[in-house]
Amino acid sequence: MMSKEVRFEVESVAAKGATMANVITDKETGVQYLLAIYPNVGSGLTVLVDQDGKPLLKK
Repeated sequence: MMSKEVRFEVESVAAKGATMANVITDKETGVQYLLAIYPNVGSGLTVLVDQDGKPLLKK
């Protein structure tokens, strides 16, 4: 039977002009993503990176 454990953690954050912005963390890998939705423009999902371009990991 498959585990019902939730893999992703979602945290609301502020983003200028966005109607909704969330940092989504993969609890298995620690990799963080930003989801932002802007009115009349659209939405975007991207991996967050550090100054070296490596995926940002939640500590």
